[in-house]
Amino acid sequence: MGKKINKDILKKSYTLMCTARALSDLYEKNKEITSKYVHATSKGHETIQIAVGLQLTKNDWVAPYYRDDAMLLSIGITPYELMLQLLCKKDDPFSGGRTYYSHPSLKREGFPKIPHQSSATGMQGIPTTGVAMGIQYKEKEGLSKYKKGEEPVTVCSFGDASITEGEVAEAFQMASLKQLPILYLVQDNEWDISAHATETRAVDATHYAKGFGLKTYTIDGTNFNESFSCIHKAFKEIREKRTPILVHAKVPLLNHHTSGVRMEWYRDDLEDAKSRDPLPKLRLLLLENGFTNSEITDIESSATKKVDLDYKNALKADDPKPEDLFTHDYAPSPVLEEIGVRLPKENEDTLMVDSALYAIRELMSENKECLLYGQDVGKRLGGVFREAATLAETFGDNRVFNTPIQEAFIIGSTVGMSAVGLKPIVEVQFADYIWPGLNQLFTEVSRSNYLSNGKWPVSCIIRVPIGAYGSGGPYHSSSVESVLAQIKGIKIAYPSNGADLKGLMKSAYYDPNPVVILEHKGLYWSKIKGTETAKTIEPSKDYLIPFGKANIVLETDTNELNTICVITYGMGVHWAIGAAKNHIGKVEIIDLRTINPIDEKLIFEKVNVHGKCLIITEEPLNNSFAQALGGRIQEKCFRNLDAPVVTIGAENLPAIPLNSTLEATMLPNKEKVSNKINEILGF
Repeated sequence: MGKKINKDILKKSYTLMCTARALSDLYEKNKEITSKYVHATSKGHETIQIAVGLQLTKNDWVAPYYRDDAMLLSIGITPYELMLQLLCKKDDPFSGGRTYYSHPSLKREGFPKIPHQSSATGMQGIPTTGVAMGIQYKEKEGLSKYKKGEEPVTVCSFGDASITEGEVAEAFQMASLKQLPILYLVQDNEWDISAHATETRAVDATHYAKGFGLKTYTIDGTNFNESFSCIHKAFKEIREKRTPILVHAKVPLLNHHTSGVRMEWYRDDLEDAKSRDPLPKLRLLLLENGFTNSEITDIESSATKKVDLDYKNALKADDPKPEDLFTHDYAPSPVLEEIGVRLPKENEDTLMVDSALYAIRELMSENKECLLYGQDVGKRLGGVFREAATLAETFGDNRVFNTPIQEAFIIGSTVGMSAVGLKPIVEVQFADYIWPGLNQLFTEVSRSNYLSNGKWPVSCIIRVPIGAYGSGGPYHSSSVESVLAQIKGIKIAYPSNGADLKGLMKSAYYDPNPVVILEHKGLYWSKIKGTETAKTIEPSKDYLIPFGKANIVLETDTNELNTICVITYGMGVHWAIGAAKNHIGKVEIIDLRTINPIDEKLIFEKVNVHGKCLIITEEPLNNSFAQALGGRIQEKCFRNLDAPVVTIGAENLPAIPLNSTLEATMLPNKEKVSNKINEILGF
């Protein structure tokens, strides 16, 4: 571009750089105030950020990281808005004072879209790649069309240290595998916090990305001509070819890692970093392109005055009120009552595994936004439990497809897919394998709605086959609901039969929040003795069950005086039914159906009636969801209890053994439950 660069772009770019620099300098000057809440700035990184921000369009998507305030300025965010977030003010446009400076989320007409951005370094890679995957899906399915040259680009910005995260590798792998329209921007200042690149990185970002087959450009991120032209070229290529590119921009870090970790404590390269400062370089470029010193000084002065004025106004802005804490934990669900026909006379008994299959088939037939992906769910197998059988043949490989063994990507990509308007149904093959995906579930999926102040709920269904069945052994038998129940912001279903599974699956589809559906493998085919009632008549197509509505499976005889309320879910329902046969008329069974939300109203009502309560879980008992529920019941129903609230679960051991005798010894069963009921009735 050289001296032929558009003077308007140069002027705007220098204005933005001066504004970003004025922000950084003001924060340092007023650190006693501004450092109340931790923040980082773009000082030294401004050129490459401005080059990206100025070339993004309203059709594009971007995931800035916590040092990208110059990029945010470049897309049109004002210094005042940035400082509202810096000071955690009520009108912070990104989060309403809930999260850190330069942690944006934006859904504003005429601007690039920014889904919720977290602080977990590198974690934005998977959700943002999910955005690109969603864009590609919509283009292939004809759900979106753009004029030539206006096709959306997704930008994911990283600091160079973050790309050593394993989840970044999962993002790169999928972008390359599926050839997604995404630009990864790696801003390389060679520092983690105090660890230098020579200590922590085997190869730089360029060489690392090439190992995934990504096309790369390596540039001097302080050179405006080089940065602007490289981004222009990369965007043009992605819009035309719809393929991924990584831009590796080398920059100096001229400020502290964050306001809480000061550079003078550990940096030994500060003079060298200052010699690469992009600000004097861009100033010189303006002079070379005909700007006068007076014009440049006016730009600098105006930027400083603007920042100073916005800071004074931001200081006077209102703080959040205490009641603001409680908004947007969930988006409102439209499904509030059970509707449809649960047991249509014309329908036949259906296995639980098929009830889920039919629900998804109906949803996919009616909604092109619905797609299914995960390990082995594609055409060849249709799921290791045949829970997705025939779906790929029916709807094609674009709508039902296999993923690599990447649980983090499977779960975290739903953030991006949901953001672009899709409804992903994904599967983690076994509950035992969910652990690599928990970071995405906790950090990204569950918090998006709350930390974006209601702008970006994640609407997805995560299917998880769970539980012990037929000597699955230590890595195919686990129960994980207690861990999941501690992740606020998600909903959890754990049905015990096919009708409930279908009704909850359909309800989950229309719910704007993330839903995890735990599906017990031992109930899929009703092959285990005593699980026959998991097989039910298939409900009608419009059958929906609201979350947080338990079901009474068995009632007590009104003439019995010594009775008990048994509360359970999943396989526990069938153990309870079997055990109740030894205590005719004395046992009322509540099937929770959903673990979060939970039907407290029904639980407390029934426990107060009976005065005795048993909670059954398949998990190892100590520190479990079941014990926590028992504590809640004890607290709320204490005055009406005639016996302690008792819980029963698996033995408190690290894993379920493979040997069938050991497995049976470890797990609850109807006999153990019956003995426990007898013990409680004896009070």
